[in-house]
Amino acid sequence: MYAILTDADKNLIWSPVETPKIRPDEVLVKIHAAALNRADLLQRQGKYPPPPGCPEWMGLEIAGEIAEVGAEVPGWKAGDAVCALLGGGGYAEYAAVRYDMLMPIPKGLTMVEAAALPEAFATSYLNLFIEGHLEAGQTAFIPAGASGLASVAIPMAKAFGARVITSVLSDEIAQRIRSLGADVVINSSREAVEAVLEQEEKNGTPVNVSMDCLSGETLGKSLPFMARGGYWVVISTLAGTQTQVQLRPLLTKGLHLVGSMLRNRTPAFKAALLGELVKNVWPKIESGAIRPTVYKVFPIQQAAEAHGVLERSENIGKVVLTV
Repeated sequence: MYAILTDADKNLIWSPVETPKIRPDEVLVKIHAAALNRADLLQRQGKYPPPPGCPEWMGLEIAGEIAEVGAEVPGWKAGDAVCALLGGGGYAEYAAVRYDMLMPIPKGLTMVEAAALPEAFATSYLNLFIEGHLEAGQTAFIPAGASGLASVAIPMAKAFGARVITSVLSDEIAQRIRSLGADVVINSSREAVEAVLEQEEKNGTPVNVSMDCLSGETLGKSLPFMARGGYWVVISTLAGTQTQVQLRPLLTKGLHLVGSMLRNRTPAFKAALLGELVKNVWPKIESGAIRPTVYKVFPIQQAAEAHGVLERSENIGKVVLTV
């Protein structure tokens, strides 16, 4: 088979590799589509290695068709259409996947749309509802509203009855993400995020949960204006790795500052998380309450061009490779 390998100069090359041999608890998936994540860019740079035992090539979420089933796999058969969460190895023609990392494709979705589900939907659900304890009627702050992750997290929070605040870098971007349904969109190029969140608190609608991929200085400045008992969940540090936290509000309001990564969770945790997705989120996808947002589709041989879209932050929604 072929997969996208990274050479010494960080170029992406469609290269022959050995087809995976499945273990008894795995299936072999013939990949139709693989979605991109910012973790792929970090892995390409050598900053985010795949977990032990995973292929060296990138790719955290795929959709395709089961080609072969291991002897100890319950409930799946050859020909089933599936999407899957991977530790790595999705930029390829085939992937070996543990059976409990598989999910059925929601009714009405294409392979391209289904490829955009596993990583982004699992990350959003984990950090909003499990780490963040978000409930209907509460307010969520989901910065970087134009990101592929926010294109999932904002509609997901709304579908479960939350009020959503997001941030973008321009009025043009704010207009482009209107369809996501955020209640408040902060243009951070001309208004300070912390000032808006302070006003929200004065208005009686403080942030209960933040799913923060940016972090940096804004985190420390904003934390004091959270609701009592609120959860600020740090999932990445794209805007900086340092901030200054005022400890008094953290203490008096009983705030929670939480670090969260999906990739380093145990297989058992991920399997349980995917089970909750299928049970709680898939019905909302099938009803149309939540839909994956696909920004652009590339043939897998053009993976470098696809990476460029993420590197330049052009996308509103997910970028997907087709195989």
